[in-house]
Amino acid sequence: MLARVLSMRRGAHMEEEDELDEHSQDDSKTRKHLSIATRITNYFTRTGYLCPTIITAIIILIITSYFLQSRDLLCVSSISSFDRLSRTRFFGLDGLDSDFGALGVPWYLCRSKHGKTVEWTTKDLLQGLEEFVPIYETRPIKNNMYGMGFDHSFGLWFITRWLKPDLMIESGAFKGHSTWVLRQAMPNTRIISITPRHPEKYLKKGAAYVDGNCTYFAGKDFVDFGSIDWSTVMKKHGVSDLSRVLIFFDDHQSELKRLKQALKAGFTNLVFEDNYDTGTGDHYSLRQICDQFYIQGGGHSCFEDSDEARVRSVRKKFWEKAVDTQELCGPGESWWGVRGYMRDDFNHTNKPISYSQHFQNSRYVESILDLYWELPPVAGPSLTHQTRYDPARAPSPIVEDGRFRLFQRLGLSRLEPSVFNGYTQMVYVQISDKES
Repeated sequence: MLARVLSMRRGAHMEEEDELDEHSQDDSKTRKHLSIATRITNYFTRTGYLCPTIITAIIILIITSYFLQSRDLLCVSSISSFDRLSRTRFFGLDGLDSDFGALGVPWYLCRSKHGKTVEWTTKDLLQGLEEFVPIYETRPIKNNMYGMGFDHSFGLWFITRWLKPDLMIESGAFKGHSTWVLRQAMPNTRIISITPRHPEKYLKKGAAYVDGNCTYFAGKDFVDFGSIDWSTVMKKHGVSDLSRVLIFFDDHQSELKRLKQALKAGFTNLVFEDNYDTGTGDHYSLRQICDQFYIQGGGHSCFEDSDEARVRSVRKKFWEKAVDTQELCGPGESWWGVRGYMRDDFNHTNKPISYSQHFQNSRYVESILDLYWELPPVAGPSLTHQTRYDPARAPSPIVEDGRFRLFQRLGLSRLEPSVFNGYTQMVYVQISDKES
């Protein structure tokens, strides 16, 4: 009996040992196939060093990333300021306008009374580009230095052809390129051209354009736009509906002044060629007027350590017309207009204005503005190779960066890169009297 009990106990114990041996053998087989990473993890888990090790690894990763990023920034800053590839690599194709809000561009720019927008779409603009490129290639003035480039030539042609006015008036003609553009848009419509020097004078030195169906207030017959008796001129041309007249201003006069003069005469459709950005240009523009703190994204900081100052200093290295905070701000942190001044008449008149005056100017413009539309650049800078305007200070282009096949199909690749360097936010506006 005792022997049987002992035998049973021994048997049970041996079975447990056999099971343990089998388990131990299976465990040891599994351990032989463990990866080095698993073994290390098991070790740190047993010793209690797992969490400190993970934290240390994360810290090392952050430090390494910081130094790699710093090295890339140093490499970019050492590259030529206006190297197109450098700009693309630094900002990225989608990052060229990524600082739009940080730079203080008003998201809604000039606010109209009722939020009216233009009828045309991007598709209409693309179709227009395809039609206009061959026309532009026939221009008589191939080198229009100090005059309109391709972007604004297309904008003027497109707006004019869409509106189909009964009469076209231009203030500022230079060699006559804008007159030629108007004529291509409306072959049989009368033009009135107001310009101090008659375009025919430029024919003695080179290419110019004089239109046969145009009334010139030029040379000895010159009269400033604001001094013309427009009621008499309209009767002479048989125009009774002034909403059927298109005015094109390229005379470098204060756009606030021209806006008031046009409204007084009864005109409603206006195009301003040089709608200069805040801190730039030789006259007070609508874009400058509408750059206000109460507009989302409007107003500017003159603080040298601000985010805006940092962004501006970087972008100035890549775009010729970009301005840094020191250039933007005048005495007393006056950033509005150009360093707190309201420029006029090719900057021959430079009048300081307070921010209160600047604010009241914007309120006046909004009270008479029915529509405000800025012409987008025709294509992104990686396509046009333009180096002047900062894309962060402009609307998104019609042909966006990276769409070379479309750029090529429209015929834009046939044009010289220099014709894309004249963009200054051309704007089309509709105005009417204040509402009572």
